[in-house]
Amino acid sequence: MKIILMMMMIIWLISSLIMILSSILSKKTLYDREKNSPFECGFDPKGKSRMPFSIRFFLIAVIFLIFDVEITLMLPMILTMSISNYKIWLTLSIYFILILTMGLYYEWKFGALNWLN
Repeated sequence: MKIILMMMMIIWLISSLIMILSSILSKKTLYDREKNSPFECGFDPKGKSRMPFSIRFFLIAVIFLIFDVEITLMLPMILTMSISNYKIWLTLSIYFILILTMGLYYEWKFGALNWLN
């Protein structure tokens, strides 16, 4: 019983020592170079948090996500081609690509892809 209690105390002391040491060594200063530099999107981290956000940036990000998800949906279609009925597979593939093309045309028509404005 004394051995188990002694082992528990040693384990507790070692883990406490490691946690205290890591806490001391990982202290960061308030004036780190990374904290004073703007993020990738251009926002100043020390500025106001309620700055106006560019809707164009948001729309382009959403369009990218939509087409990225569509590509991940198309990859399994290629793998299932050999085990599927060819006519049904071809019909579904054409339908899927047609919907993507219509969405792309819609975004192009209303200027969502025009980055210059």
